[in-house]
Amino acid sequence: MTTTIAEMIVAGLADLEVTHVWGVVGDALNPITDAIRRDDRIEWMGVRHEEVAAFAAGAQSQLTGTIGVCMGTVGPGSIHLLNGLYDAKKSHAPVLAICGQVPSPEIGSDFFQEVDNNVVFRDVAEFCATVTSAEQMPQLLEEAVNAAVSRQGVAVLTVPGDVGGLKLPNSTAHPHFVARDRTIIPGQAEVTETVDIINAADKVTLLVGMGAREARAEVLQLAQTLQAPMVLTLKAKEGLEHDNPYEIGQTGLLGNPAANLALERCDVLFMVGTDFPYRDWYPSGKTVIQLDTRIEHIGRRTSVGTALVGHCAPALRELLPKLRTNSDDKHLSKSQKEYQLWRTAQQRLTDPTHDRKLVGRIRKHLDNPDELIRPESVAASVDRHAADDAIFTSDTGMSTVWLARFVTMSGTRRLIGSFNLGSMANAMPQALGAQALDRGRQVVAFCGDGGLMMLLGDLRTAVTYDLPVTFVVFNNGRLGMVKLEQEQGGLPEFGTQLDNPDLAAVASAMGLESFRITDPDDVDEKIKEALTQRKPVLLDILTNPEEISLPPAPTVDQAWGFAIAKAKETLSSRE
Repeated sequence: MTTTIAEMIVAGLADLEVTHVWGVVGDALNPITDAIRRDDRIEWMGVRHEEVAAFAAGAQSQLTGTIGVCMGTVGPGSIHLLNGLYDAKKSHAPVLAICGQVPSPEIGSDFFQEVDNNVVFRDVAEFCATVTSAEQMPQLLEEAVNAAVSRQGVAVLTVPGDVGGLKLPNSTAHPHFVARDRTIIPGQAEVTETVDIINAADKVTLLVGMGAREARAEVLQLAQTLQAPMVLTLKAKEGLEHDNPYEIGQTGLLGNPAANLALERCDVLFMVGTDFPYRDWYPSGKTVIQLDTRIEHIGRRTSVGTALVGHCAPALRELLPKLRTNSDDKHLSKSQKEYQLWRTAQQRLTDPTHDRKLVGRIRKHLDNPDELIRPESVAASVDRHAADDAIFTSDTGMSTVWLARFVTMSGTRRLIGSFNLGSMANAMPQALGAQALDRGRQVVAFCGDGGLMMLLGDLRTAVTYDLPVTFVVFNNGRLGMVKLEQEQGGLPEFGTQLDNPDLAAVASAMGLESFRITDPDDVDEKIKEALTQRKPVLLDILTNPEEISLPPAPTVDQAWGFAIAKAKETLSSRE
């Protein structure tokens, strides 16, 4: 049977087990969206803003390991995809963006809405091409998908409005996509060198990233053999945090003093599957070993003495039999004790009655005079009541701080965020993508009020497609992380205050079940109730904007900056 370019694209993606395509319909895309309508293997997910489509597709790619797909029509429709595509690029998530274009005869004439997609997307994409004839298919589709999958990034395929409906010759081959090889093993010389360094060391600290999530057993055995404390990156929480006696939390601005000290005290720092980007948080004067599949990642954050290029699980299986078992647990034990002390102190803030106790009454006069809800108690309550297989998404900023510190990735929980690009407004669209994969699985979005308002219209998408996400909104009326950055630098808060509407009322008008929570004593009950619902729910929780998340090792300059900023804010408020 004769098929069109559009029908081949849709059938090829369905054969690749793509289940959703996200986007906004438009004239150039009509042949493709009509082909989706006629193929029941793919569900069309029409969003209100194309940025949401790209974020949702990227989330699906990260959760499934297969390619995510989004679409934007001519000009502005495709440009709106860019932010979400950059997030996919920096998250190494294979995503195919199908973009519309003006009719072929008009290309280059500065036609209405015309942009040069190959130029616009050149930086974000591993592959860009425009389909101009039926004879180019299926090769261009194969190249696009294979590039995205093999290079773990974005591919952009542009289809002009008059091209999607072109008939393919009867002899046209079916698309064939190449599976990605996932097994790379380091060379024996590098393995031997690594073994010699580790066996000669007294104190080893592991810095473990998301590249090791599929090597849980091997990483735990490594920590046990070396009696090494394990510092996790945020993205490594998933799969490596739960039931892990060697784990001592994170370093960096989200981290804690125990993790920072474990890095400072070690002789050897072993980076396992991580490209942790913050140079200021690496210790100096250490012997550093780095294991990563990407050779371009080696040594770009801190000076590395020995490089192991390969996947974590097979690489560690090569190392482990050759390593000396360390019988001295002092380094590990000291780190564990410091971590538990810090956690105990943090947990006090999760008690709804904290501000009514002696220490809390003193503290609230300084940082919570209006007796608003402490965000720590919100995150801790979600952690208690969420399912063991829940998927969490988190907006960039303070929402991520509370999730990192108070939500444990136990069971088979998953975690998605804009942790490399650091975009605002990612949690809600990523949650939509996650929920569409399995409407029976619990999905919880940690939303900042600033992020939610940025793409507010797509809350309705959760209702339209029956996506029972629980949106937990930390409504502190602030761009919280920017406020923190200003005060840390000694500047008074400026431009960060948000004049929010009643977000629960807005969500209710959009068709979601909603709760507005202002009393700390109501937090636990309302969160528990929301998480039992199998429909879209929004919790508008008024949280304390003055809550300070201190870095694990604050400098004198940072402390002085806070003091100066607070003094300036006080003076300003009196004017």
